Amino acid sequence: MFEDSLLESGGKNSKLQRRGPWATLLSFVIQAALIGVLVLIPLIYTEALPKQQLMGYLVAPPPPPPPPPPPAATPVVKVVKVQSELDNGQLKAPTAIPKKIQMLREDEAPPSTGVGVVGGIGVPGGSAGGMLGGVLNSIASAAPSAAPKIATPKRITVSQGVTQGMVVRKIQPTYPPLARTARVSGAVVLQAVIAKDGTILNLHAVSGNPLLIPAALDAVKQWRYKPYLLNGEPVEVDTQITVNFTLSGG
Repeated sequence: MFEDSLLESGGKNSKLQRRGPWATLLSFVIQAALIGVLVLIPLIYTEALPKQQLMGYLVAPPPPPPPPPPPAATPVVKVVKVQSELDNGQLKAPTAIPKKIQMLREDEAPPSTGVGVVGGIGVPGGSAGGMLGGVLNSIASAAPSAAPKIATPKRITVSQGVTQGMVVRKIQPTYPPLARTARVSGAVVLQAVIAKDGTILNLHAVSGNPLLIPAALDAVKQWRYKPYLLNGEPVEVDTQITVNFTLSGG
């Protein structure tokens, strides 16, 4: 059995040994042609390749973003230290001697026409006992002018306590019989305007019993007051007047 197998293998080897170099060369040429065809097919038929992938390779990448602007330069403030010539309110000696000293010239005073001072030396440019354009005139011109006069108002409001001391003539009201019978008493408050001559104007009742108001109005209309002076001028006064009614004094 082993012999048969050896014989068969020996026969095959003899067949392989019988192949010549031309068969090997032909086989190499055929294989090379197949490989060339496989390489050339993609180059000829380019539509088979994915377009998106090709476009992705062909498109250039976007340029990088521009760099941020440089920060604004902070202005440099130069602090100049001023050296004072005073030390605790007193002049101090300079630390260095200046090379050039500038002389200051004071302007000459204008000629004056002042008056002479009695018993002393006269003012330069003036004459003894002179008055025109002298010191007295300069002092008079420097005096403050009078304050402007404030306009006096036409009417002011004054309290009842002030107007009570201004009454010149006071008429007592007559107690109404109906109010006396009804035992009605109390105070009647009136609003009035005292004219510049002291008479009563625009008199009307503010509060009080209706039975007592007419008698109070009739009596107060006859009252007279002193003129109220403001800045030396008489003015109208707006005030209230109270009239009391009591049964015991009626």
